[in-house]
This record gives sequence, C-alpha cells and structure tokens, in this order.
Amino acid sequence: MSLRPTRASVKLLLPFAAVLFCAAQALAQPQPYPNQPIRLVIGYAAGGTTDILARSLAEQLSKTLGQSVIVENKAGAAGNLAAAYVSQAKPDGYVLFMATLASHGINPALYKTSLGYDPVKSFEPISMVAAIPMLLVVNPKLPVNSVPELIAYAKQKPGQLNYASSGNGSPVHLAGAIFADAAKLDVVHIPYRGGAIANTSVMSGDTQYTFASMPAAMPQVHAGKLRALAVTTKERSPLLPNTPSVEEAGGLPGYDINTWDALLAPKGTAPAVIAKLNAAVIQALQSSALAKRFESEGAVPDTSTPEALAAFIDAELVKWAAVVARTPIKVD
Repeated sequence: MSLRPTRASVKLLLPFAAVLFCAAQALAQPQPYPNQPIRLVIGYAAGGTTDILARSLAEQLSKTLGQSVIVENKAGAAGNLAAAYVSQAKPDGYVLFMATLASHGINPALYKTSLGYDPVKSFEPISMVAAIPMLLVVNPKLPVNSVPELIAYAKQKPGQLNYASSGNGSPVHLAGAIFADAAKLDVVHIPYRGGAIANTSVMSGDTQYTFASMPAAMPQVHAGKLRALAVTTKERSPLLPNTPSVEEAGGLPGYDINTWDALLAPKGTAPAVIAKLNAAVIQALQSSALAKRFESEGAVPDTSTPEALAAFIDAELVKWAAVVARTPIKVD
C-alpha cells in the first residue's frame, strides 16, 4: 500500500493547512493591551489609605480596561519593598506601582544606602491619582481638645506621651517629628506596619496621638473613636471646615504636609501602554461614584499627564530632601 499522498488528498488538506497557517499568524501577532489581569502593587498593609484608594481605583480601572486589576499588598520599609519589587518587574504594563510621598519624596532622602530602587530612573510616570491631607488625631479620652492643649499636655508629661506612625521614615513619622521639633516636645515615636494599625493603637490607648491620613481616619472621627485636632495642610479641608490647620492652631509657621498617590510603571514600559493607562486613570476618576468615594474618605481626586507627574516627583524629591535634612530622623 502506497503512503505517498495523492493529488486528491493534497487538495483536501490545503484548506486545513491554510486555516492552521492563519491561526499561527494570529497567535504570533502581539495582542492588544491589556489581555491579562493587571497587578497594582502597594507598599502598605490592607486597610490603610493607599490600600483604600488603590482598591477603589482598581475596581473602576477593571471596568475601563476590560481586565481585572488586582491589588497586591507588599508592606515593609515604608513602601521601599514594593517599589523595589515593581522596579524589577517586566515592563509590559501588567505590574504597576502606587507611588506615595514616602516612596517618591521622603524615602530617597532617608534610605541613602538601602532604598533598593531609583525613584526617577526605575519608573515610567503614568498619572497622579489623589492628594491626601493628614489629620492630627488623638484618643478621645485624652484631656485635650486643641493643638495648644496637646502641646501643653505633652510638656506637662515629658517623655510620657507616645505618637504612632505607619513606620519608620513614613510621612506620618515625619509629620510627628516635625511637629515635636517645632513645638519643642519630648514625646516617644512608636512605629507600626501600616496606618490602620497605628490608628487602632490610638483608639485603644496604646498611643495617644498620630498624624493619620484623612481617608483612613475620617470614619473613626465621625464615629467618635478618634478626635481630630487639626489638618496638616496650610489650608483647612472643605471636608472638615471647622477643623483648623496645624499651622494656624498651633502657631507653627510653615507647617504644611500634603501626601499623595500616583501610578507608575517599570522603566521601559512602552509609550503606547503608558498612554492607554493614563487615559484609563483619567476616565476612571471622572466616574462620579469613584470621585465621591475618594472625597468621602478625605482624598481629593487628581490626574496629570505623565510629563507633569515626572516634574512633580522631581520637585518633591528636592523639597523633602531639604526637610529631612532639618529633622533628627535617621533610618539608614
């Protein structure tokens, strides 16, 4: 029996070969971005401000991009571990980083030898996401109702008051250190692994006060579990119009701290991918539901071009290097 193909059999196989060839060609073509789930990495534990905002944004981005956007918590070293992890990820747009004032403002000045990434050279800016004031909050059982009263109380008990932070070198730590230095207070810093845990410590009485981000603190303030004394920004927040700024209430000229979140990708991510993500963030933050969610948490939705974000980060690095140089904080 001959195994050689006949002309008839070849004619029958040609259509199938053509189909297989076309399928192979289709598989070889790059698929439109995104065609798989995207991971959004944050440097803090679940329940904190960045986590709250990241999850809200991820939910809306999933709808906008047509792919799941999964938040991944990699807490540690005030966000450095997560930043270093993303900086080494494949630059294909499927691993993104939620940058903060800590990772791209304060930490580069604090962690001079152990940062693990370059805040500028390791990333491609995508868009700003939110501006986030902080609140000076105390345990409601503490016999103080204003910044001057807290300063006077702390001076009456030198070395006895503890203030909580979300970690050594975090914006909360820096806010507390600058406050203590300006008011000439002898207080003890107690670092925790995240803002939510720090806030809980104040509510339980383990610590007496903290500089909590508004998104994480507002629900507890409204519930009476924390007492808000002041906002850290120069101007009052429209969400708490009767709450003064630290500067005006405490007589501390120049006290002005405003934290922020922004979206970055690993260096080398294609410009087309960056453009698509930028457009997706802008569209997501135009959602009235998402905007209300941010604002109800105390965060102000904010977007930018990649170029504007790059310039903003450059300015923040210069600003906070000067601030850190004036404080006694040392972590490296």
